[in-house]
Amino acid sequence: MIKNGHHANEDQSGEAGCNKPGASACSPEKRKRVVRLWCDGCYDMVHYGHSNQLRQAKSMGDYLIVGVHTDAEISKHKGPPVFTQEERYKMVRAIKWVDEIVEGAPYVTTLETLDKYNCDSCVHGDDITLTVDGKDTYAEVKSAGRYRECKRTQGVSTTDLVGRMLLMTKAHHSNMENTDYQLHTDNFGKGATVHSPWTGVSQFLQTSQKIIQFASGKEPQPGDTIIYVAGAFDLFHIGHVDFLEMVYKQAERAYVIVGLHFDQEVNRYKGKNYPIMNIHERTLSVLACRYVSEVVIGAPYAVGKDLLDHFKVDLVCHGKTEVFPDKDGVDPYAEPRRRGIFRTIDSGNSLTTDDIVQRIIANRLQYEARNQKKEAKEMAVFEAMKRREHQQQQEAQQDEAVAH
Repeated sequence: MIKNGHHANEDQSGEAGCNKPGASACSPEKRKRVVRLWCDGCYDMVHYGHSNQLRQAKSMGDYLIVGVHTDAEISKHKGPPVFTQEERYKMVRAIKWVDEIVEGAPYVTTLETLDKYNCDSCVHGDDITLTVDGKDTYAEVKSAGRYRECKRTQGVSTTDLVGRMLLMTKAHHSNMENTDYQLHTDNFGKGATVHSPWTGVSQFLQTSQKIIQFASGKEPQPGDTIIYVAGAFDLFHIGHVDFLEMVYKQAERAYVIVGLHFDQEVNRYKGKNYPIMNIHERTLSVLACRYVSEVVIGAPYAVGKDLLDHFKVDLVCHGKTEVFPDKDGVDPYAEPRRRGIFRTIDSGNSLTTDDIVQRIIANRLQYEARNQKKEAKEMAVFEAMKRREHQQQQEAQQDEAVAH
């Protein structure tokens, strides 16, 4: 298994087949050795917020199983997803904290599902997930005491990312105070009147601790082949995953370093409103991928002698996408080509960030309606919770008055 972006020989599968679905004959002693956890979700437009949730979940135990819903289930409860189920399955598999995925997991999480996969607990973020009729999808596991919670990642949501794509302004990734941006995200994510506490836009604040949590922290080992790739890796998607997986397979023991260009550099050669994600967001997105060992934040556009020598690069790879010249019109891969270490990789997947933006724009009204419907459901539950809390406070005050 590839673990934490590099090689790992340790067996994560537990004892005596305890991790196989339906393997219920584990002794209590053996079950104690491996804490198995369950996460589930749509994982549509997978971003570093999803990855952070799975990282937190994995830290609560030893073996993480992730259930991913089908297109039909998501359409029934939320509206049509941006990505197909096959694309979503592959994206989740590529997150380095995931040990196993279950395709077509039920939308409502039950004790039967946890028992089927021998999971001790279910882990979810501190927001709320509702069925089509407004019921909490985790109600059953919560009441059974088999529910654990992790913190939602501030500053990112699928709603927010879709809003950025639709806005099409150069400044969106660096200027969250922009009035047009705030107005658009308010209209897109919240509708005219609802203000759900579980969905919204706040600025993402990068910290060194967050990078450390995402990074593997592993140095190249003797015998590793050091492979360097560079790019924007914006809106990290299945096309990137297929490319990085193919890069990883170029050597028996690959140590893959990804060079990420600064926002201004990406905008120079991509134009329009790119990048959609800023350098800090793109760093976490790439670090979460199991095929990546290290990330260079703000890598030079030209892959020159200094970089190749510093990292002792054995191979430089690029996909089938166009190679834009440097500012001075020079091929950025001139030096690796001269050394005979440049290789073009065909991943068999031509999906680009542009393609994803076009999917969103083509279905704009559909996605806006979907998100506003989701917000309305959340607000109804939130208001009901507030009313129940107020009622409980009143009852407690009445009880106290009677006691006196």
